[in-house]
Amino acid sequence: MRKSFTLHSDSREDTMAIGEGLAKALQRGRSVFLFGELGAGKTTFVKGLAMGFGLTERNVTSPSFTIIAEYEGSIPIYHADLYRLEKEEEIEGTGFYDYLDSDGITVVEWAERLGGTVRGDVNVRIAFGDNDTRILTIEGIDEEDWNNLQKWHPRTYKPVT
Repeated sequence: MRKSFTLHSDSREDTMAIGEGLAKALQRGRSVFLFGELGAGKTTFVKGLAMGFGLTERNVTSPSFTIIAEYEGSIPIYHADLYRLEKEEEIEGTGFYDYLDSDGITVVEWAERLGGTVRGDVNVRIAFGDNDTRILTIEGIDEEDWNNLQKWHPRTYKPVT
């Protein structure tokens, strides 16, 4: 059964660790949609997720101008940033939808630009908390994956109460 979990991140490193841990729960062909305000930490989260597939933080940059970047990790990662796109026609013109049917992991920043027409297998909402912290809500992983995430990063995977 798919669930929703809310986590607290005290730092950039925590946000990356949460992304890296989530990578362990993902399989080929899955999509991760990221939601949040500008500067919330979406690209930071993707850097951590990519580390979970054998890449380094330096391999990942925000594809704001290229729209889609491809990274070759242990599983290919297709990283889309839809910030600059406002209309459905603009999104269709990028070939974005082809990536959703790929054999890699598709990660989408600014998924709200899709207008709900498509839903990610896993949705991550990142919000600003107090004192430069972040609140991450992860929807779409099952309880077994959640328990594994807590084992891999017990300090980071503390639910918000």
